[in-house]
Amino acid sequence: MSKKIHVFFWLILFGNSIYSQNTISGKITCQEPISFSGIHIHIGQKISSSDASGNYSVNNLPNGATKIFISHLGYQSIDTVIDLKSSLKIGFKLKLNITKLHEVVIQQKNNSSTKSVAEQQIKLETIEKYSNQTLGDVLKEVAGISSLKTGNTVVKPIINGLYGSRVPVINNNVKLEDQQWGTEHAPNFDVNAASKITVIKGASGLQYGGDAIGGLVIIEPLSVKKDTLFGKTILNLDSNGKGGSISSSIHKGNDLGWSWNALGTLKYMGDKQTAAYVLSNTGNREANFSGDIKYAAKKYNATAFYSYYKSVIGILSASHTGNVNDLYQSINNKLPSVINDFTYNIKNPKQDVEHQIAKFNFNYYFNESAFVSFQYAFQFNKRLEYDVRRGDYKNTAALDLDLKTNSLNIDFKKSGHDWNFKSGLSAATQNNYANPATGIRPLIPNYDKIDFGAYGIASYNFSDSFSVDGGLRYDFSKIDATKYYQKSRWDERGFNEEFSKFIVGDYGTQWLTKPNFTLHNISASAGFHKKLENNWDIFTNLSFASRNPNPSEFFSDGLHHSTGVIELGDLNLDKEQSTKLSVTIQKKFNQFSFEINPYINHIQDYIFLKPVGFETTIRGAFPVWEYQQTNAHLLGIDVQTHWDINNYWQHSFSLAYVNGKDRSKNEPLIDMPPLNLNNKIRFSKKEWNQLILELKSEIVLQQNQYPDNNFYTNIIKDNEFESVLVDISTPPPAYHLLHFYSEMKFNTFKNTNTTVAFSIQNIFNVSYRDYLNRQRFFADEIGRSFQIQLKFNY
Repeated sequence: MSKKIHVFFWLILFGNSIYSQNTISGKITCQEPISFSGIHIHIGQKISSSDASGNYSVNNLPNGATKIFISHLGYQSIDTVIDLKSSLKIGFKLKLNITKLHEVVIQQKNNSSTKSVAEQQIKLETIEKYSNQTLGDVLKEVAGISSLKTGNTVVKPIINGLYGSRVPVINNNVKLEDQQWGTEHAPNFDVNAASKITVIKGASGLQYGGDAIGGLVIIEPLSVKKDTLFGKTILNLDSNGKGGSISSSIHKGNDLGWSWNALGTLKYMGDKQTAAYVLSNTGNREANFSGDIKYAAKKYNATAFYSYYKSVIGILSASHTGNVNDLYQSINNKLPSVINDFTYNIKNPKQDVEHQIAKFNFNYYFNESAFVSFQYAFQFNKRLEYDVRRGDYKNTAALDLDLKTNSLNIDFKKSGHDWNFKSGLSAATQNNYANPATGIRPLIPNYDKIDFGAYGIASYNFSDSFSVDGGLRYDFSKIDATKYYQKSRWDERGFNEEFSKFIVGDYGTQWLTKPNFTLHNISASAGFHKKLENNWDIFTNLSFASRNPNPSEFFSDGLHHSTGVIELGDLNLDKEQSTKLSVTIQKKFNQFSFEINPYINHIQDYIFLKPVGFETTIRGAFPVWEYQQTNAHLLGIDVQTHWDINNYWQHSFSLAYVNGKDRSKNEPLIDMPPLNLNNKIRFSKKEWNQLILELKSEIVLQQNQYPDNNFYTNIIKDNEFESVLVDISTPPPAYHLLHFYSEMKFNTFKNTNTTVAFSIQNIFNVSYRDYLNRQRFFADEIGRSFQIQLKFNY
């Protein structure tokens, strides 16, 4: 009997040692401010991540030898083994990775202590919320950024009142070249490929070019460290459009220096809907892929990267008017002229866009404080725009453009104890081919473009509380185009005298011309950052930037089918020159912080698109918009606050206001964002499966500062001509929207945790129109939307 008891005792003891369930928890800290939500934690067979404050907890761990591996972009990985006998609390402190200087540069660049401009970062957890939306939608999280929209899918960012070619998008260190001149051309980028987005307001990012008069959007993908394998899948469902998307990524690294990443996204959406009716032909599709492979040695690393972006976007049927009568009726009836039943079909008019990037990068490290980088990138952009056509051209694109861009960048960086210096050279060639098989004279002609640039930027820390930085850049550009002009248009635009040298052929009613321009630009930036007592920070930056007219502004001549307007360029345009003074004041209290950013921007020869009337063609009468120049003055302020009320409640607020004036005509500028205010209250409780509840208030006031571009025209009424006023200027009324977001996290499988999110956009199904939507003349914005997101980390 005693022997049985003895055996039973050892079985209990042995079984307990096998099935003991332990918890390892604690907090991850770092001397520098970082996004803790992007930290990957592998403990035993469990995969987890920390919350926004760096706290982590991993449950159900058995006794015995337990491996702990923690990694984060730009920091040394933690790799250790412990003998686990009971639940533990362990704190870890991350250190900057000083052996892979290319990663350190990114962190230093974004460290505000060495910058005179306070950069804004959007973290991974925020980007993931917008997995089913656009880059322009994500960027609205930053105060001072609005969106210029064509419908609800084509969204372009506006920074401090400026957009288009003035706001370059840098994707994985490659400047996107995707026909960005078009107001209805959204950046060709899948938001799921970003792990961090940095916004620089103004022209201080000289490394990427001198034309960023509005600012820069810098997108960084995920980088893998050491021996690890993990992945993520995000599934989105949206009631408005009755569709959704799926995005899946996998990341692998090993101790031999090799690592790779792969990402794929599919999106399928039907017609959107307002509070009262269907927005016919507003479905969209996306199919995207990106991947890279990297080898890192002690003295160098090399990376090969490829991305493919494919998008088909339906253009609201009612937005394509056949004549001035249709436009007048659309504006005054307040209802779209075409309202059909919901469908997933996408018909003409539509956009079909493809963008590819292939990149190779090589970095060589001389020592821990100096490195040189070589990068070659090739981009191919295919843009097809379909109009409602008849006969043989029914299924032929009205605009068919191929844009090929080759770029080479060489950068050198040297760092000292108190200083940093970086310089570089860039070169690029670009070829645009307009397919003549469309049967329509192309809006943008064939052209070849060559760019060369050189820059130098430096910063010096006089003390822990005071630093200065400055930079200088030179750019050379040469553009050679081949274009047919109608002789009547040539004379009407006044080109016959100054530009007769461009004429190389006479084809009856048309001139064959070969315009060419050679341009030189200088850009500069200087500023300081001062830390004061009691957690006050002051950033001051003065920048001067020059931007050449883009091909659209020079050469546009015809009907732009995505907008339904005739656009006219001007060969007389000169380069824009911007002088901007920006001051940012930051203050941190125990639980409250705020940031105020006033700025003033004077732009000489500001280029803008102005409506000037109507023109009758064989297809009907269309609005005519003309590129013009003036001296502009922009004065604005951005405000952000954050309040940690207690351990569970937080409140954030943002405000953005900009006033744009045409100094030459003493009138407001067109397309300036109105005053907008955002409030968000957030409740979070980690013990309840990391529950998050958010309620957001979005208020956009009516824009009362706008130019009067209204005009009279004749329409047919009761078989007679009647003179009527076409009001294309008056902005729509103010609106107030409420949005809700919630999420919880669960450990669903052995190596998988799942985040379940539910959100409601436009809770009260408000009917409204937005001044910055080019389709505001024809239809309301989308109504209420219920969204479900499932995110699996494994």
